[in-house]
Amino acid sequence: MRSWFASEDWFAVWLGVAIVLIALPTAAGLDLLGWVAAPRIWLGPGDAVRPVSAHYAGLPGFVSLLFTYLLLLGLIGACAAIRKFDLRTFIPSFTVIFWLSAASLILGHYAYIAQTPDKRSATGITWSLGLTGEAGFLVALLSGLFVGNVLPSVAVRLKSAARSEWFIKTAIVLLGAGLGIKAAAASGLVTSIMFRGLAAIIEAYLIYWALVYFIARKYFRFSREWAAPLASGISICGVSAAITTGAAIRARPIVPIMVSSLVVIFSVFELLILPLAAREFLSNEPLVAAAWMGLAVKTDGAAVASGAITDALIRARALESGIAYEAGWILTTTTTVKVFIDLFIGVWAMVLSLVWTYGIERKPGVKVPVRDVLKRFPAFVLGYFALFLAFLGLTLARPAMAPGLAAATAQTEPLRGLFFAMTFFTIGMAADLKRLWAEGIGRLALVYVISLFGFIIWIGLAISWLFFHGAQPPIITGGP
Repeated sequence: MRSWFASEDWFAVWLGVAIVLIALPTAAGLDLLGWVAAPRIWLGPGDAVRPVSAHYAGLPGFVSLLFTYLLLLGLIGACAAIRKFDLRTFIPSFTVIFWLSAASLILGHYAYIAQTPDKRSATGITWSLGLTGEAGFLVALLSGLFVGNVLPSVAVRLKSAARSEWFIKTAIVLLGAGLGIKAAAASGLVTSIMFRGLAAIIEAYLIYWALVYFIARKYFRFSREWAAPLASGISICGVSAAITTGAAIRARPIVPIMVSSLVVIFSVFELLILPLAAREFLSNEPLVAAAWMGLAVKTDGAAVASGAITDALIRARALESGIAYEAGWILTTTTTVKVFIDLFIGVWAMVLSLVWTYGIERKPGVKVPVRDVLKRFPAFVLGYFALFLAFLGLTLARPAMAPGLAAATAQTEPLRGLFFAMTFFTIGMAADLKRLWAEGIGRLALVYVISLFGFIIWIGLAISWLFFHGAQPPIITGGP
């Protein structure tokens, strides 16, 4: 058990908790972490990075990014020293990985790549790919693939700090704190919306996941290692779900990362198509449309953007009939459904961990001690839940602290993005493209297309209709 607590999983927990504790004084007005570099949607390079807090608005972006590097170098370097890594090779390797990953993340925020359709006019552009800032993860993956497959000698030199699982597990731990605040904020919504959203999500999990897993296994002959993260990535919420599932079943890191990349790419098509379809066919059922965006669009950024576009399109269509819906309810419903989906990531990881331990990988006649289950269980999920429950409980018990706690967790978000970027870069660096193609990466995309457009979108629509049919936002003027 002592070795279990000293594992990479637990060091992800310690690292995530340390970052949250540094940010926490912000809730009391002491802004210790507001200088952390946050990438922004940009056209000019000077606007690409800004401190996350307005208190440090005068700090140049590059200086903010340099301080962010030094913070992570200190925290991760301390953990590396405790784990007895060779710091003479680890520190230079980590430095290169950080700066290449940060550059990829910033490039992915370029307006013509990242800006969503609802915000193009504010940026002064007329078109963009609409990939959201998560495009930075794709750029990081491509950069890593280039280094690993074209510059293999460089990849070997960087190997000592290429700790992809440590990076991603830390990012998942940090996610828990922010979700706790969001869940507490959602508790103030109309009870019927919360209940309907929660019921819809449970239905979607049970139906989506089983169908995708079945299709991947039976018709495309994927191994369980590929099928489970694929099912979670398509049916739940993309990047975080695929990676957490991969950890729960002990899949190779490249598996959930490739799934996550597909999720980001296909979310663009959903973002462009589904709000328009909602306007044409669901203008009389605005909250059905809102829930549909949350259930069907798989990345957080794209889902929220689709909710915002749907909100604007349906309210504009309703005004043509003299009905003025109160702004924000469609977007809020989409966001609430998406938050609930995110919360279930940890629950699903627990379920899969038990299924794999006691079912799929259990040998006949062999008892599995509880200690072995604990060793197998992804401990970073415990850190995720601990921070989620702590921030949820604190916000509900002290509502006056909610704005301060929200500001504190917001300061950890850019760091979570950097951990994701470093994960994608280091996994790309370790990936062999020839081997991936042999394992069926092309078939993986085909499963995604068939699942997404064959039944996920339509089942999501049916579930949204079942639970939200007849629910209406408040009407300001006019009436049906």
